[in-house]
Amino acid sequence: MVVDAQRPRLELFRHDRPVVIGHRGAPVLAPENTLASFEAAVSVGADAVELDVGEGLLIGHSKREVPEQPLTFDDALAFVRAHDVAVLVDLKHAGIEREVAEAVRRHGLLERAFVSTTSPLWLRRLASVEPALTRSISYPNDRYRISRFAWPSPAAAASSAAARLAMPLRVPLLLWSARATVLTLHHRVVSEAVVRAARQRGAAVVAWTVNDPAQVTRLGRLGVDGIVTDDPQMALSALATMDRL
Repeated sequence: MVVDAQRPRLELFRHDRPVVIGHRGAPVLAPENTLASFEAAVSVGADAVELDVGEGLLIGHSKREVPEQPLTFDDALAFVRAHDVAVLVDLKHAGIEREVAEAVRRHGLLERAFVSTTSPLWLRRLASVEPALTRSISYPNDRYRISRFAWPSPAAAASSAAARLAMPLRVPLLLWSARATVLTLHHRVVSEAVVRAARQRGAAVVAWTVNDPAQVTRLGRLGVDGIVTDDPQMALSALATMDRL
């Protein structure tokens, strides 16, 4: 286990346990990527909220999922600023890097925000615009939202096991190519070796999207820095139970 390994010295990960990040808020309680969902996440004790930002700086996983009364990035950041939480911003569209950085800076959230995407190029652009904004490279690409489904088949289990074995070798290249200091990884590819490889490079590891208490405790024991979940209350309860064992 690597739970005792020194955590990266980032304000975002100041807790002794993994930070609990509400995936688009708390979708088990309110519609995702809405102020109601963010409020629900905060009300149950989430340390941070995750949100998707796309074309036009509108909040939503894709154009098809932007509601009739869309939430703007500014509105979402104003909510974060008014609460004692951090924010994980998931970039969903190219060409908005400068606008995203300027909005985070304008709201005074540089120390409470980090930006993730699967595109190293987008993160390099972000680094050139605002070097102080923490950047996270996400893996793998979940464009079809497979994370919402279980991986029950033997073939899928074997595939995820193979990906987990290969993942430590990918860590240095992912971090270097994106100029990133955080890895945002699907929980099935996170292992002790992955966390160790990230630590050796001073990087944090955030696992997504974790909705099973057993997986939460597994990742907590591995020493991940953050856990993204649809159910922040469940994750916090699971981590508290782990502490009592």
